[in-house]
Amino acid sequence: MEIILITDIAGVGYKNDIVNVKAGFGRNYLIPQGFALLANDSNRKIVAENVRQASHKAEKLKKDAEDVAAAIGDLIIDIRTVVGESGRIFGRVTNTQVADVLKSKGFDIDRKKITVDDVKSVGTYSALIDLHKEVKHKVTLNVIAAED
Repeated sequence: MEIILITDIAGVGYKNDIVNVKAGFGRNYLIPQGFALLANDSNRKIVAENVRQASHKAEKLKKDAEDVAAAIGDLIIDIRTVVGESGRIFGRVTNTQVADVLKSKGFDIDRKKITVDDVKSVGTYSALIDLHKEVKHKVTLNVIAAED
């Protein structure tokens, strides 16, 4: 089933994308919740006109995302966590922790746009920040033991 997304849906696509989804997912969830429209000719024309009119705004958003990525640069984020004797951490390093550290450094990034590698012990890991549909930035996480 072809649909036109009205909002960004993680794992499916971005706003104004025409994507193929399973019929039940589109009919029973995306369309009734207002996240998507059926991709018929009239809806395609409406979306094409909206995209044409909003193209300059989209360029500005992309430029802003590139500026944020450049400002973050090769930032290394220290995450302090409780560690057992074997070096394994208790719990997890979450995207919320990364967002909080970024916020303390002056970057206000939504936690939902951060993907953290599976962290199981002390060491160096990476996190991916989805700043824009075309701009993704990796930051280095330095997971260290918290001092009691």
